[in-house]
Amino acid sequence: MATLHLLSHSPFADSRLASCLQLLAAEDALLLTGDAVYALQAGTAQRQALESMPASIALYALEEDIRARALSALPERLKVIDYAGFVEQCCRYDRTNAWL
Repeated sequence: MATLHLLSHSPFADSRLASCLQLLAAEDALLLTGDAVYALQAGTAQRQALESMPASIALYALEEDIRARALSALPERLKVIDYAGFVEQCCRYDRTNAWL
């Protein structure tokens, strides 16, 4: 069963991102929202961890949150989505796990 993992907290505040990355299965996906998009900042260990994920794991981020934080130089593998895309991904995966 493929799972969509949702992260919204800053990866610099706690270990949720690291914990999530350890549990991702081959067909899972990770969607970054809110302050979790800071993990996409170039030159950080969090960005390196995201880029090191297996290619079979999809990586998404909300466009609105990326723009609100003025992030640029995003990873090539990242799929930037809007809220309609968010809903689409929630319906696509068997399960959704929000890392609260």
